[in-house]
Amino acid sequence: MPSSASRPPSSSDYDVLVFRGVRAIDPLSNLDAIVDVVVEGKVIKRVGPNAAVSLAGLADLGGPGGQRVFDVPHAPRALLLPGLFDLHTHLREPGQEYKEDLESGLGAAAAGGFTDVCAMPNTRPVNDNRAITEMLSYKSRALGGTRLHPIAAITVGQKGEVLTEMADLKAGGAIAVSDDGYCVTRSDVMRRALEYASTFDLPVIQHCEDHALTAGAQMHEGAMSTKLGLRGWPRVAEDIIVARDVILAEYTRAKYHVAHISTLGAVRILREAKSRGVPVTAEVTPHHLLLTDALLLGYNTACKVNPPLREKGDLEALYEALADGTIDCVATDHAPHSSLEKDCDLTDASPGMIGLELCVPLMLGLVHKGIVPLQRLVHALTAAPAKIAGLPPSRIKEGAEANLTLVDPSAEWTVTADRLRSKSKNTPFLGQNVTGMVVMTIVSGVVAFDASAKLGYEQSRQARPK
Repeated sequence: MPSSASRPPSSSDYDVLVFRGVRAIDPLSNLDAIVDVVVEGKVIKRVGPNAAVSLAGLADLGGPGGQRVFDVPHAPRALLLPGLFDLHTHLREPGQEYKEDLESGLGAAAAGGFTDVCAMPNTRPVNDNRAITEMLSYKSRALGGTRLHPIAAITVGQKGEVLTEMADLKAGGAIAVSDDGYCVTRSDVMRRALEYASTFDLPVIQHCEDHALTAGAQMHEGAMSTKLGLRGWPRVAEDIIVARDVILAEYTRAKYHVAHISTLGAVRILREAKSRGVPVTAEVTPHHLLLTDALLLGYNTACKVNPPLREKGDLEALYEALADGTIDCVATDHAPHSSLEKDCDLTDASPGMIGLELCVPLMLGLVHKGIVPLQRLVHALTAAPAKIAGLPPSRIKEGAEANLTLVDPSAEWTVTADRLRSKSKNTPFLGQNVTGMVVMTIVSGVVAFDASAKLGYEQSRQARPK
């Protein structure tokens, strides 16, 4: 293997990044224009129609001796976005590293355009104490690249009974609390959780499922489950919990967030609550926007997810709610499983599918169809989830830290297992052709993922010293 001194330079080695003639979109700045963007070190230095100086003059940007320059030439098809933010992932460390670990999960996140991801606490052991939270924070920082923000458990062991020490968890780096995978079904526990979390300004993220109504369920309750002879999961199992929690959130004035919303009824409840100023938010996954329970007809375990895929009417309600802002953000619910958990009978299969590397092309498909406006989608993948997490959003403006995602919305490719960086390949989209590709992901000025050379974007040069 060549030493760092002899190997060819890569884009992560460069001091200056220049993006020429890209369509930059930053909803918070009302920016949607063809501009040049110049990044020096960790900071965006210039944004504007003629912001990129000539290559001969790039030495002026960073002091004597010239600078190592990575130049993306004029590419009108490219979109430059604030770094994407995923509020809901499962990275499986600690305890199930054979499915995914921090290194592979964060690598997949970078390849998907995400500069920030939040990891749910259903690890083994559960992230219900400060030691695990701090371990995740420390190890992810040591790895570099995409930044990890731990979400800790609401209750000890995710058992829905005893609250965790939320003060300690926040001090250890937790940005929210959730028992994701398990619903906090006891109203008294949920009320105390909301009150306790609000003391530390932590959002409470709820997996909305009345377990008494879903025991033994394998898929959505409807015509398809009847046809397959499988126990169904009724919509009301989600709706009941959302309705109860909205009442509790209004009573406590705490920050409440609905994870992976999937039903028409839940959307109606959420819309009504927001109209009255109740502090509730929600996310939707790409697979709940794109797939229906009809795909289970072949007992396809790749399509077994939690909550289950619903019907066309639910998808249409989710489209409208995402477009009008009732649903605040898009989250992948990236859930890696190995073949041990998926290559089996449907009743034995674990629910979930991977999503980090497929989110951008799948969601751009909705844009191409006119279902969701591009600017609204960008907001739902950037500023909106960051706000829910209580973290500063990435921006495209002079003086901002350079957290950016470069996307080619017209690049066509086929989803194959060998193209995915995740350890697990459990997705029903294998073999499908998609349009839209992440070209580059930049975290704090450092290129964490780079596919620009493959797409003909790359042009790197050494600026001459004066």
